[in-house]
Amino acid sequence: DGAFLMPVEDVFSISGRGTVVTGRVERGVVKVGEEIEIVGIKPTVKTTCTGVEMFRKLLDQGQAGDNVGILLRGTKREDVERGQVLAKPGSITPHTHFTAEVYVLSKDEGGRHTPFFNNYRPQFYFRTTDVTGSIELPKDKEMVMPGDNVSITVKLIAPIAMEEGLRF
Repeated sequence: DGAFLMPVEDVFSISGRGTVVTGRVERGVVKVGEEIEIVGIKPTVKTTCTGVEMFRKLLDQGQAGDNVGILLRGTKREDVERGQVLAKPGSITPHTHFTAEVYVLSKDEGGRHTPFFNNYRPQFYFRTTDVTGSIELPKDKEMVMPGDNVSITVKLIAPIAMEEGLRF
């Protein structure tokens, strides 16, 4: 099942209650009263889950597959944004650099019809957000053609919560 992880889809401020983040729990369980971390884009911060709501019903926990609203203690609306994740403390870390094995879709597959070169800067889509990143090609590769498989190193402009095997 794994440690609790929920990508943030939306954030609301509810007067008298505080900040609620909504999303679909990707894995694990979160219980009311547990400490959780907000990871990615901004520096990681700890908070506490003070409520879980699903379909207007208050629950004592949210689990994998549930679309929930999670009430966060002492967290301001502007401290959380789409693209971050809520996670069990210490279970996932934000990164700006990663390496990946990619297949570049051809025009027929709905992809590119022109090659790209070193330092190409596309948008990378992770869970609920997109972020610009710069691609570094292997030393022996001058360009990448549609239909190619290639190993790339990417430097993102903002840190994203990621772990090995994350798709983008």
